Amino acid sequence: MSNKAKTTKVAGASSSKAGQLGEQDAPTTVPKLRFPEFRDAVGWKERPLGDFLSESRLPGSKGNVAKKITVKLWGNGVFEKNDAIQGSINTQYFRRKSGQFIYSKLDFLNQAFGIIPPSLDNFESTVDLPCFDFAEGLNSIFLLEYVKRRDFYERLGETADGSRKARRIHAETFLSFPIALPSQPEQQKIAECLSSVDELMAAQARKLDALKTHKKGLMQQLFPREGETQPRLRFPEFQNAPAWEVKPLGRVAENLDNRRVPITSSDRRAGEVPYYGASGIVDYVEGFIFDEDLLCVSEDGANLVARNYPIAFPISGKTWVNNHAHVLRFENACTQKFVEVYLNSIKLDDFITGMAQPKLNKAMLDRIPIPHPRVPEQQLIADCLSSLDTLITAETQKLKALKTHKKGLMQRLFPSPEAVEA
Repeated sequence: MSNKAKTTKVAGASSSKAGQLGEQDAPTTVPKLRFPEFRDAVGWKERPLGDFLSESRLPGSKGNVAKKITVKLWGNGVFEKNDAIQGSINTQYFRRKSGQFIYSKLDFLNQAFGIIPPSLDNFESTVDLPCFDFAEGLNSIFLLEYVKRRDFYERLGETADGSRKARRIHAETFLSFPIALPSQPEQQKIAECLSSVDELMAAQARKLDALKTHKKGLMQQLFPREGETQPRLRFPEFQNAPAWEVKPLGRVAENLDNRRVPITSSDRRAGEVPYYGASGIVDYVEGFIFDEDLLCVSEDGANLVARNYPIAFPISGKTWVNNHAHVLRFENACTQKFVEVYLNSIKLDDFITGMAQPKLNKAMLDRIPIPHPRVPEQQLIADCLSSLDTLITAETQKLKALKTHKKGLMQRLFPSPEAVEA
């Protein structure tokens, strides 16, 4: 590939037919990175999407019987929509075909784009999820990657009518948007390159999901079920050990909440000490109020229910904690790790108050029953699950690296809008 960036205006044959890229005086540009066989090719020519796409409106069913599809946000694909409530008999749906391009008018700025897969052929959507057939001259995967770039969907989407939260990009507006196109062979090469990275990311995501599923299943076996005092799975050296005790968390750990000190953002002095809130580090400040190994547990926030990230997390050394995270001290490190893993593995719905703002107050926290084997067994369980956590973290980083690699590729394989000459 060539790293040489250049911008040039190339005259071509005048034509209005879709798929022919030689329109005279059309703006052209060249990306920073091109495959060797295209280094000396002409620049990419800017054309309206309407030259290559046409909206499809094949009449389908009414909303009460239609097999519906939806487009997920942030380029996450097209899926069958499972409505708990039956649709309206007054709403007209349209049949969609495999290979068509689809987007959400309302969520254009949230990157809701996709290509309909073969498994959803003849499924249906309303005009709020318009679909388009391709004419010769535009590769479908190339288009999908092109419109998923912020340079496209955010920059052009801002031109639409309505407030940002309720802005719809209508089909005629979308078809008027310009797209810079290389030849079909170069489109195909770019599409194949980015698709190969997508395949690697999908394989890595499956590997990561398998590890998380394995850990979840292992935890279900290593900890007793509700109402039981022994786990289904024990290490060989503890097969004949006594049943586990169950103690309220308030008897297992010392609560240090009375030492917490919140600081408003305007009053914080920047420093090197981590300042913790309900979900981890929120800032770095001067001074500290703790200087030891402790366990924090989220006190409030939607994550107590959603559990998108751990609600129990360790802190160490000089730290500062605000009043959105409980602070617990344990007699030994293995018990702290054991409790951390356990709290992150169970549902806490019975201990959480509040609907709009979920809260786990101190009284409820202290009541949470903690299975309590002897320290050596705690240590083995904590070590086992910690090793899995280490592996999951490593595989997560690999997936992030692949996503970063693709993002960098796209920034170089597609020209920036600033590079296009009028």
